[in-house]
Amino acid sequence: MLLYIVTYDIPCDKRRKKVSDLLEGYGRRVQYSVFECVLTTGKYDELQRRLKQRIKLQEDSVRFYPLSGHTLAQVEVWGGEPVTQMPGSVIV
Repeated sequence: MLLYIVTYDIPCDKRRKKVSDLLEGYGRRVQYSVFECVLTTGKYDELQRRLKQRIKLQEDSVRFYPLSGHTLAQVEVWGGEPVTQMPGSVIV
């Protein structure tokens, strides 16, 4: 499981709304076009597959930045909400 920063630049209002609605189901909006999503590999693949169905690669841009535990600890936030934390360990 990793934290992914997902950003997008989509000029079409309708496609941008569809993308933001989809991302709200996978993570937390931290800026207008930036989401933080804690995802398993399966959920990450699913998100990418579903996003591809909603964007036009010739016009739109979507970026995925995976953050490891090491780099997550180095993230700085100035203003706004704190960085999404990874879920804690589960003892079975």
